[in-house]
Amino acid sequence: MGLTTLEPTTTVDDVCDVIARDGGVIVKDFIDSELLAAIKADLLPELERVGWGQDDFAGAKTRRLAALFKHSPRMADLITHPLFYGAAERYLQIPTPVWFGDERAELVPNIQIGVTQLIDIHPGEGSQPLHRDDAVWQWRHPAGGRQARVQIMLAVTDFTADNGGTLVIPGSHLWDDERGPRQEETVPTEMTAGSALIWLGATYHAGGTNNTDISRTGLTLTLDLAYLRQEENQYLSVPLDVVKQLPDRVQRLLGYEASPPFMGWIEVNGVMTDPHYVLEDDPSSAQAAAAF
Repeated sequence: MGLTTLEPTTTVDDVCDVIARDGGVIVKDFIDSELLAAIKADLLPELERVGWGQDDFAGAKTRRLAALFKHSPRMADLITHPLFYGAAERYLQIPTPVWFGDERAELVPNIQIGVTQLIDIHPGEGSQPLHRDDAVWQWRHPAGGRQARVQIMLAVTDFTADNGGTLVIPGSHLWDDERGPRQEETVPTEMTAGSALIWLGATYHAGGTNNTDISRTGLTLTLDLAYLRQEENQYLSVPLDVVKQLPDRVQRLLGYEASPPFMGWIEVNGVMTDPHYVLEDDPSSAQAAAAF
């Protein structure tokens, strides 16, 4: 069984229904040709300056450009895409009951950007080891367990079975931690440029083998639970002056916002304060908030 492809007019409900069953879904024409061209103009020249991977996981014939919000303001359009962001809200922003003294409250975690990479798989590159991306947190997968990550892979060039289109094991997001993945269980992601795969951190996947004579380029972004450490350190990757030029919503997604009850605060004059404080035009007027 291959991956399901939905039309660009699909709904978040439809996207989440397929993901619940398969662990991932393709959305055709996720972005239009104009935005795709702008992204390529911003990023492909930067890709030319990076070297090759140095191991089986990163790929000896694969180039990876990170810190994408530093290189292209168009990342703001991708990260806030209604289908991607809507799926992340559905899977990640699940209320958690906690007690503060004799008061019971429900906390809803924020979402943050975790990884940003442009991945260019060249001819002759072999497939990656199959893996779950939420392994970076040593995440566990009990029956009914919550998700830590929702991710996209935007096809910058066409993805095919022959050129290294991302391999996915449908349904593997439902597996426990004892069942290992097998190559024969995978299906390739086949989609045209501008389309995107949306999948979960718990879904086994890998970059495929490129048996063609041209490279396969994809762009991946993740939205993660904001109380987890960012896999790619956005504070050090994206200069503060660049962050200040981004929309407020994207600033917060990059980590400049505390997650309830107050994960990620900074101290300002003895008060636990939201880190968005450092981006305020007039920090002295920013409202400081206590953790509890």
